[in-house]
Amino acid sequence: MRTKTTVLILIVAATTACAVQSVSAQSSATLDRTKVLRAAADALGMARWSDIGAGATRLPAIDIVNTMEFSGSGTSYSSGQTLKTEYHAAVAYNPPAMRVEMTRAGSGGGASQHTIQTVRENFAWNESETGAGLVPGKGTATPAMDGLKERLLQLWTLPFGVVKAALAAGDKTTVSTESGSTVITFPLSGQLSGITLKATLDAQNFVTKVETRPENAALANLAFETEYSGYRDHGEILTDIRSPGRIVRKQGGRTVLDIEVKMWEANDPYLVFPVPGNVKAAGADSR
Repeated sequence: MRTKTTVLILIVAATTACAVQSVSAQSSATLDRTKVLRAAADALGMARWSDIGAGATRLPAIDIVNTMEFSGSGTSYSSGQTLKTEYHAAVAYNPPAMRVEMTRAGSGGGASQHTIQTVRENFAWNESETGAGLVPGKGTATPAMDGLKERLLQLWTLPFGVVKAALAAGDKTTVSTESGSTVITFPLSGQLSGITLKATLDAQNFVTKVETRPENAALANLAFETEYSGYRDHGEILTDIRSPGRIVRKQGGRTVLDIEVKMWEANDPYLVFPVPGNVKAAGADSR
């Protein structure tokens, strides 16, 4: 009888130990993910934390970055050629939107190319001038729904977008180590469902590489690799929000954009992205 009792006690003890170890491992995984994402947000200066005291006395973090504007110069790939490029982008995350204006030097002494590509939530369009199509007689807005996913990817693969999307993915976000570097992996959602994003951090917790991995072969053109370097405060007025000084984007191993950032400002209240009426109609027809 004593032997049976001893065996039973050992079994219960072993089971309890396994359960405690499992809970501990899960808690550790959650803690690691939270710690890594917080460190990435802190590196960028995009969050303000309200940790007061200890225990249960903790207030939530505040994400202080909603709009951004940055510009730079370098090269981009277009029509089979690499061209000198002036690049300007306006960004918003609530609602998600981005306007990219590029002026490319003409090849062989030809006329320069000027484009304005805009996206907001479920709509994508091209503008002949900023705000085109909103006021009669002021420019032309041309629906470009075929470019919706690629333009949204440009928004969410920026370092700030990576951290926001990783936090939004919750438990679907995983953290691991590859070749000594911390890696964040998570699925995108909404219009970008079916695409997994992988971000690599450096020793200072800055996002240095972002890879997009479509699950469907039909979305193979959305496989990009973007590298970021040279982080510092690029604002005219320093605000401790740190942004990359160089952006290199590749598609299929080819460099499609390589720019040196001249300016990167955060939280401009005048960055707006209203959708022209004809673009809304085209978006409704494409659904």
